[in-house]
Amino acid sequence: MGLDAFPVEVEVDSSPGLHSFSIVGLPDKSVDESKDRIASAIKNSGFIAPIKKNKRIIVNLAPADIKKEGSSYDLPIALGYLLTTSQVNFEATDAILIGELSLDGSLKKVNGILPIAVMAKEQGFKRLILPRENAAEASFVSGVDIIGASNILEVSDYLSGKKVIEPELRADYESFSRNQEVGDGLDVSQIRGQESAKRALIIAAAGAHNILMSGSPGAGKTLLARALAGILPDMNHDEALEVTKIYSVSGLVKDQPIIIRRPFRNPHHTTSAVAVTGGGTWPKPGEITLAHRGVLFLDELPEFPRNVLEALRQPLEGGQVVVSRAAGSVKFPAKFMLVAAMNPCPCGNFGDEKLACICSANSVYKYNKKVSGPLLDRIDIQINISRETYDKMTGPARGETGESIRQTVKKAREVQAKRFAGSATLTNSEMGIKEIGKFCVLTNDAELLLKEAFVSYNLSGRGYHKILKVARTIADLDSVDIIGANHIAEAIGYKVKPTTEGVA
Repeated sequence: MGLDAFPVEVEVDSSPGLHSFSIVGLPDKSVDESKDRIASAIKNSGFIAPIKKNKRIIVNLAPADIKKEGSSYDLPIALGYLLTTSQVNFEATDAILIGELSLDGSLKKVNGILPIAVMAKEQGFKRLILPRENAAEASFVSGVDIIGASNILEVSDYLSGKKVIEPELRADYESFSRNQEVGDGLDVSQIRGQESAKRALIIAAAGAHNILMSGSPGAGKTLLARALAGILPDMNHDEALEVTKIYSVSGLVKDQPIIIRRPFRNPHHTTSAVAVTGGGTWPKPGEITLAHRGVLFLDELPEFPRNVLEALRQPLEGGQVVVSRAAGSVKFPAKFMLVAAMNPCPCGNFGDEKLACICSANSVYKYNKKVSGPLLDRIDIQINISRETYDKMTGPARGETGESIRQTVKKAREVQAKRFAGSATLTNSEMGIKEIGKFCVLTNDAELLLKEAFVSYNLSGRGYHKILKVARTIADLDSVDIIGANHIAEAIGYKVKPTTEGVA
């Protein structure tokens, strides 16, 4: 349910009578349809099929008051039938069994294995018996033996003691991550010019701050956002497990057993609010949860429906989203970096030094009003991007390489990891009021500058704290413990610069 797993007891009873095969315990359509699949798998594995036994078979999935869905119950139902009809004999009270059956009896990969492995460990189970394709993913959880099998016959022989299956070797995250190649995405050094924007991206990446880029079409906003993925450091073990659990439940774990690169989600502006926040009859993770510990990039921000943008406000503040349905409430994590890009007006030329804007003052105002003030207040860094000159576009690449910047960002993240060791906070952007008071120590000049900005720009309490968080990150990049006036000045410049500057 959500990202958490709970054990289901599969009880199978057979009695003499006209053949029937019933599954009770609130099964959904996919579970109910498994009867014919299981019967064929049993027959094609060399056992006596239910119809040949002329028995009345009843399968109960307990607890019976919680709806069951998916094909994961095939293997335990089949083995329960074989056990109750005395075709096999085994004891498996210390094991969890899970897997989908093919018609020939082979086991197929299922979703949500990592949360199940975590639950097996927490509840004291000794073994997790599952399809061989899922074994590598589950092997990143210690404390439980992972038994990967290819078919139902192999599982029955293993449980009966006729065959020995060695547990999957425990996976080492550090060695696994070292052996993964760095992605061949866009390198930030390939983008000509835009040095001030690159600086803002480095700060955003170092502290996991939200950032909004506003500028003319073709200025490079989308390129800069995509280059951000290349300067973010890989996730640590705990972060990787968090993210992989989300993707495992969503069925998005593909080639690699665990996800080490930070997610980069880029939904289209026609995406619905439910797809963004998560939901459905049985709630599933949405885009903001799939972007957990990574980046949610919203291109053409004002084109998103108002209800979609407003739905981001609570997750941006709390780092989680609670999806409530008639069946119950599910809490999903949503600690992501919001990276947004927008034009300054419908035609895109408002404020451009060379191109004339053809929009009326009213249309420019309405366009910018699509992004509400409360949402803007939750964005730490707001920058304007203008088109670059011909000389910069055609000149040689300048500045640091993407890998060099990535190491700089990684060092800043390591400083924050030491600072917040022992707490749930990982980055500066996640600091609460108590942590801000403890770690955001200012010099006297910095204090005076911040006070002047607070009064002059009529900052909100949230805006005040956002400036302190960004300044803390800038100081970390400079390897300084105490925040100085230069750090505060740069942070103020990122926060108080309005995207609608000059609009009456």
